[in-house]
Amino acid sequence: MRMKKKLAVASAVLASVLALGACSSSSDGSDSATDESTLGISGDTIKIGIKFDQPGLGLKDGDTYKGFDVDVAKYVANKLGYDDDHITWVEAISAQRETLIQNGSVDLVFATYSITDARKEQVSFAGPYFIAGQDFLVSKDNTDITGPNDLGSKILCSVEGSISAERIRDDYSKDVQLYPAQTYSECVELLAAGSVDAVTTDDIILAGFAAQEQYADKFKIVGNPFTEEKYGVGLKKGNTALCEAVNDALTEMFNDGSWEKALSDNTPSSYTPNMKLNPPEFEGCDS
Repeated sequence: MRMKKKLAVASAVLASVLALGACSSSSDGSDSATDESTLGISGDTIKIGIKFDQPGLGLKDGDTYKGFDVDVAKYVANKLGYDDDHITWVEAISAQRETLIQNGSVDLVFATYSITDARKEQVSFAGPYFIAGQDFLVSKDNTDITGPNDLGSKILCSVEGSISAERIRDDYSKDVQLYPAQTYSECVELLAAGSVDAVTTDDIILAGFAAQEQYADKFKIVGNPFTEEKYGVGLKKGNTALCEAVNDALTEMFNDGSWEKALSDNTPSSYTPNMKLNPPEFEGCDS
């Protein structure tokens, strides 16, 4: 797959920074990452926020972490000079992502983190590295909901801190009954129990839940995405050097086939991403 628009080559300063990080060594003999003064990352580990409960994207399974977000995060971390053993994974639920970045609990967030103007007031974003679309997950026999205009006063579950539920209420249905859950796995459990009529979030997230064995033949995705959700890499506001380094790594991932493989390996065969939008063009690193 060819990238629609290749990012400009990183500056000579950034290239020299990455080269320095690759050549230096930590006290335990392993390769050390770029020093704190250049990218704002301290120590010999990088702290990355992901979702722990999203199958196909960010899922904690015992002591292992897997999914598309995880694979993209590993690739970027490796390019920054951190091998997999020097990544600390941190759970980043939707409502806490900005706080985790601002207080230094994480260096980067790869957690289906849609880039919005409101969020850019609090944090900076590299990328995007994927564009999804908001949709609905409903019971397999549901014929009432075919899009956002069909909700009326139905009970809709989404996650606190996400923009999905607020968009429905503000733009489509003032009467919809919103059920704010902590996680999407909670929403899907409520849908399976018949406690809510639908779950709304990005189609790639819904596809992962629908493909889980315990939900086989129980759900369907409506299949009428009505937004463009640009998944960015969250980082501390104004850290332009780190943003550019991440974008440089993502460019390599797009071009060498690793991005396409990560997407194919982690999404169900029933899910078809919008390839007119993916892989996406970067928005640039504004301080």
